[in-house]
Amino acid sequence: MNSKPTAMFLAGLLATSLLAAGALAQSPPGAPALGAAAAPGAKVLASPTGVPRSQKAMRYFALRYGVDHLQVRSVSSGASLEFRYRVLDAEKAKILNDKRAAPYLIDWKSGAKLTVPTMEKIGALRQVATPEPGHDYWMVFSNPGKLVKPGDRVDVAAGSLRLEGLIVE
Repeated sequence: MNSKPTAMFLAGLLATSLLAAGALAQSPPGAPALGAAAAPGAKVLASPTGVPRSQKAMRYFALRYGVDHLQVRSVSSGASLEFRYRVLDAEKAKILNDKRAAPYLIDWKSGAKLTVPTMEKIGALRQVATPEPGHDYWMVFSNPGKLVKPGDRVDVAAGSLRLEGLIVE
């Protein structure tokens, strides 16, 4: 068996699945509820965790902000929330890695703004290296009193960037 066609097939399959997975983000406020009927021709995908994700929202975040594979999950027994994303377009996504732009996470229920904590010897719990396409990045938000729980909707904001309607896993 020739390995070059197999490798090219697998690379194409991977690229197709990554595009299909898209931003893994929820619809912004005002979008139909998860149980509501979708617009004709609209497709709803399930994320690896089973949370429905709209292709429209995925494409929007990828085109507008240059990021996909968005994920917010509860870590440290709920005391922190980890936000992960993959950069598609470094120029569009650079605000997320800009150390001068203070990112925050907004809880839809309470309106609380959670911040990225700064540790004395480590610094801010986020990556600030120049973003590169195809690389994954993360930041951690403190969650005092475990205010935000899995299943809650949140927005992640930094500067003019606002990723709306993400569901905490």
